[in-house]
Amino acid sequence: MLEIKNLSVSLDDKELLHDINMTVTRGARHLLAGHNGSGKSTLAAVIAGDDRYTVRTGQIIFDGRDITHENATTRALLGIFLGAQNVPEIPGLTVMSFLKHSAVAHAHFQTGRDLSMGEFLTRLEDARAKLDIPKEWLNRSINVGFSGGERKRLMLLRLVMTAPKLAILDEPDSGADAATRQQIANVMATMPDTTFLFISHQSDFTAAVDPTETTALSAGRIVVK
Repeated sequence: MLEIKNLSVSLDDKELLHDINMTVTRGARHLLAGHNGSGKSTLAAVIAGDDRYTVRTGQIIFDGRDITHENATTRALLGIFLGAQNVPEIPGLTVMSFLKHSAVAHAHFQTGRDLSMGEFLTRLEDARAKLDIPKEWLNRSINVGFSGGERKRLMLLRLVMTAPKLAILDEPDSGADAATRQQIANVMATMPDTTFLFISHQSDFTAAVDPTETTALSAGRIVVK
């Protein structure tokens, strides 16, 4: 699903990732491990297309396509989902509107046709019920007034609605209570068509996810076993 070849990345002329070579198998739950500051979040952001970073050398191959120089929007439409650690509050943009615009864009890109409101609402209700998310959340502004755990549940709602090919989850367990952490692990186990690349520092969450593959980073380099 994902192959990274000889990737070196810099930010403001400081090299943060050095000659990264990594493969993520289709259908895997792949743990990206390492201490704080080892480059895990940087690598996650670069795969998702964060344009703050400069790729100095190397390639990112996703589902057989070279996406090294594709922008974040194209990568998202191709099927890459990023669940970031800190998602900003967006006053005035409701959860419902955000999910609808995202679903419409993905449907049009993937099928060439528009997604009807009926189809969208059916998918939304199925996802909402599966995750036990209160209906009133849908009319609230993105992340405004939501707790850390509630924000993670909204991330899960986006994930289930999008059904991406590759979901990159950067510390999805951070700020979440035990029930939400278990819910995240359960969702990851019940989406067989989605490949997961996730970062976590919590051994209980990692055990619940039961990763099929692990890559460790240290000081921006792959740790060779």
